[in-house]
Amino acid sequence: MADASLKRLGVEVIDLFYQHRVDPNVPIEDVAGALGELVKAGKVKYFGLSEAGPDTIRRAHAVHPVSAVQSEYSLWSRDPERSALPVCRELGIGFVPYSPLGRGFLAGGFKGQPDAADFRRFMPRFQGEALQKNLGLVETLTALAAEKGRTPAQLALAWLLSRGDDIAPIPGTTKIPRLEENVAAADIVLSPDDLAAIEAAVPETAVEGARYDERGLSMVNL
Repeated sequence: MADASLKRLGVEVIDLFYQHRVDPNVPIEDVAGALGELVKAGKVKYFGLSEAGPDTIRRAHAVHPVSAVQSEYSLWSRDPERSALPVCRELGIGFVPYSPLGRGFLAGGFKGQPDAADFRRFMPRFQGEALQKNLGLVETLTALAAEKGRTPAQLALAWLLSRGDDIAPIPGTTKIPRLEENVAAADIVLSPDDLAAIEAAVPETAVEGARYDERGLSMVNL
């Protein structure tokens, strides 16, 4: 797999090579050992895991240093605070939040039901009554952002960046203006009152619906 990736990318070494989902049928020690061999061979620089649980992170790190753990983390997905993030900080592992804007939802541009081509239609948070309740949270965040001359996406990203210097969110976009908007969030300094207001706008306990369906949840935090 690594050789194929090197060929597709047209590079001689992969900076960070992730196991993007933990395979319950393969001991994580074997995965870490194989990545260690790739590092020794000069094909990979660093080893990463995605959506791994605390025990898996510890076991992998004992075989070969884990440099980064990537998991969904945002204002409305705060599970890592109680699972992977404390272990990462104990072991000195960087944390990479994917979907830091709630799959675009926290950016405030999502208004109706996902269409047939939108994968989010399978996610409980984007369905029926849950969606309508969650839209109310984004409206509150959007109003708060407007008061501060910011966008809701910028506040959501600034909040995430405030969680620690070991946090490196990876918001996705296909538009240059959105990219510039997201980058500007790094310059926002939030006071304790600002942080409290943002968390009050999108309290974790008010978010309706799971982030994945049952099948998706069975593949995370393993």
